[in-house]
Order: sequence, then structure tokens, then C-alpha cells
Amino acid sequence: MAKIVVLGAGISGHTSVTYLKKYLGKDHDVVVISPNSNFQWVPSNIWVGVGLMKPDQVKFKLAPVYKKLGIIYKQALALSIHPQGDENNDNGFVSIKYVSENNKDKSEIVTYDYLVNATGPKLNFEATKGLGPDKFTNSVCTYDHAEHAWKNLQKAFKKMENGEKQTFLIGTGHALATCQGAAFEYVLNIAFEISKRKLTDMADIWWISNEYEVGDFGMGGAYIKSNGYITPTKIFTESILKEYGIRWIKRAGVYKVEKNKVFYENLKGELLTKDFDYAMLIPGFAGSGMKAFDKKGKDISSRLFAANTMMKVDADYTPKPYEEWKASDWPLIYQNPEYDNIYAAGIAFAPPHVMSKPMESPNGTKIFPTPPRTGMPSGVIGKIVAQNIAHQIKTGTKEHPHEASMAKMGAACIVSAGYGLFKGQAAVMTVKPIVQDWEKYPKWGRNIKDTVGVVGTAGHWMKLFMHYMFLYKAKAKPFWWLIPE
Repeated sequence: MAKIVVLGAGISGHTSVTYLKKYLGKDHDVVVISPNSNFQWVPSNIWVGVGLMKPDQVKFKLAPVYKKLGIIYKQALALSIHPQGDENNDNGFVSIKYVSENNKDKSEIVTYDYLVNATGPKLNFEATKGLGPDKFTNSVCTYDHAEHAWKNLQKAFKKMENGEKQTFLIGTGHALATCQGAAFEYVLNIAFEISKRKLTDMADIWWISNEYEVGDFGMGGAYIKSNGYITPTKIFTESILKEYGIRWIKRAGVYKVEKNKVFYENLKGELLTKDFDYAMLIPGFAGSGMKAFDKKGKDISSRLFAANTMMKVDADYTPKPYEEWKASDWPLIYQNPEYDNIYAAGIAFAPPHVMSKPMESPNGTKIFPTPPRTGMPSGVIGKIVAQNIAHQIKTGTKEHPHEASMAKMGAACIVSAGYGLFKGQAAVMTVKPIVQDWEKYPKWGRNIKDTVGVVGTAGHWMKLFMHYMFLYKAKAKPFWWLIPE
């Protein structure tokens, strides 16, 4: 009997653990370790943040689902990985600390035959002074953050109703932040809600981003087919912002926030400020901060993790100039090169490099987006990791018949821009591959036939449908595995 341990129960970890149990059945133990008691469908936190959904509509309890599937669930925080075991134990193990009320502060070691690191990102608010929902800005990164953001947004709406003009500042809160898509979706929904309330004249809405051009979205932008024309995402995104009456600040690295004021540096090296009444700024992401130790207790974290504490996998991490980056640098199977029974999925894996061109101010400040790996890519990676591990256990081989390079897979992003039966709309953008492949597609970097962008009501209905469809899948309802990632 094999024992597979999955760290994290987000999109990638939950996908991986449910498929592992489906493929391996009762003959093997599948264990999931997560400090969270709930699964949350992160893409719908945006709607919680504008009061269109309640937190209970985007989350559910994990324990009943795992009990139904026969998955061992430990509500605990993983502290360290011991891939060689220790002097008392020859098996690899993870050191954990329980966080549930029943077992609070209890520690344990959990042995494994295979380990999947799917811890997702640490929301690194502290990297920007004054950033975060417990300080001077709002967040929609979690359902409770989004609920808090909605409470503050209602206060801003009330002030506008009473004749007090409000400035809204939405975007990225760190010079190297990612997840521009989530912030972009939020600013459009705020603009829609303000218009619906007929308060447009009382609102000054701004988009602030570390992108060199708006529409970069951390993937170096794209050329898309739109209305029969091939258009850069810069033009596509600018046109949407203008339509919604949103002004923008780009090439901005936010480094400090005070009450009603953001401090940022731009690529010219200028230190500037922007006043606001309401701000929602996405933080930078980092790894979970786990450590790794060898059999004698020596710290070997640098062998398993990159400097950002995300896990090294089968990628080419060789330092080289931007002009020499290739699609083949990106991982195929997400296996750690040091230990062949350890894998990383979703945001937990360390990318070999960014997708956007690295930019730096005259002061030496790096200002550019880091690569997005959320949503569809995380789900796909979680699934192929599960497929490969199950294949190895069943066949007794070390084969990897399944691959999921982000330089080969496509992705669809649906950015809601309003909510309602007939008034809601969304911007739908598909790209393939996610990571540019200039050798295969020298003109556009991607397959232009599969890289498109449209705006309309159909996109809104699609996003709403996906909300219910993916929650159905995550709850492991009948035939859940037929729904694609």
C-alpha cells in the first residue's frame, strides 16, 4: 500500500487529491494536509467583494467531502519537509502543526511515499508597508477579505449618495505582484456598480499596475483576434477601461501605503503618490515558507526551494538573458530534481523566469509582473501530477505519461464586467500557449487562431455557469470527473 500526501487544498491541491483517490481507490492512502477548513472558489471572490454573492456561495466545508471520498484530512499547517527521514525514521515525512480547535497546537510527523506540494501562495502583504485589510487597503484574495472589502465599499457608496466624491484605486500593491486579472475584474465590477447606482459623477476610478502596458497581465501581453482584427491586449484593455470611465497608472511599483495615500516608484525612477478614499491592491506572492532538512537535521531548503520559497521542479533555472528564454525552459511534469517522489503543483512551483520582460528603474527597483499560475493552469497541473503518481504506483515504474507545460497548454480568462440577467457582461480572452513560444510562433508568440478576445453578455453567462459547474466538481458530486479543469 502506498501513501500519498498532498499539502494544500486550494484549486491545485484539491484537484490533485480528488483525482488521486479516484485513480487509486481503497488500496492506497491519500492524505491531504491544509490549515483551511473550507474550499473556496477564488474566481468568485470578486462578486463577494461587490456584494453580489455571500461568502457561503463561494465556499464549502472540506471535511464532509473528504470523508465521503475516503481521503484522510488533517487540518494542519505543514512546517517542514524531511525527504530522507531522520535518524529515527527512514521514510520521508512532513512535520505538521494542527490548527483545528480540537487539536490546536498538536504536532505530528506524517510519512509519505509520494509528496505533492500544492500549498499555493503566501499573501505577502508585509512586503509593502501599510498594505492589507488589517491596515489601509482592501483585498479580494480570500472570501473573508472580499466580505470585508464589500463592507468598506458600501461605506464609500453611502458617502457618494450623500454628495461626497470618492476616489477608487484598484490594482497591484507591489512592484512584482501578479494576479492583475483579478484586480482588473474588480475595478470593472466597481465601475459597473457605481453606474448602476447612478453615482458615476461622484466617482474617480483609477487602475494602478506594475505592467509596462495595461493588458500585460503578467504574460507579456498577447496579440488577440477581436472583431475580425488582430489587436494587442494593450488596445483591448485600454478600450475597456475607457468604456468604463477608468483612468490608469502603469509601470508603478507600490512600496508604501498610508491612510488614503499610496506611495509608488515608476520606471523613470520618480517617487510619486496617489490619494484615494477606497483602495483594493493585490499583494505580492511568496512561497509558504516551509523548510527542508536532511537526515541529520541540516537545513537543505535551498535544494528543494527557490529563493522565493516556491519549490524547484523540472524547469531550466539557468540564469540567462531575457533574449535567450525559451518555451522549453518551463516544466513538463513538476517533479523535484533532487527527490523523484516529490512534486509541486499550481502556484507552489517555482517558474524558471517571468513571462513579461524584466524592467528596472534607474534606482534599481524591479517593476514588472511575475507569472500568473492560478485557475485553469493550477487545476490542469494538479490533475497531471495525480495521473503520473497513480500510473507509477499501479505499474511500479518511474514513467510520466502525462505532461502539462504552460508553454503548450492554453487557458481561458473570463473577466466579469458587471452582474445581472441581461445587463451583466464579461471580457473573454483565450491564449494558447500561456507562455510565449517565439520559436514555434515567430510572428505572434502564440497560436493566433486560439488567442482571441471578446466582450459581451455571453461571457458573463459563461462565468456564472462556470461558478456553479466548478463548485459542483469540487464537491465531488456524481460524475464530477467529466467536467474539465
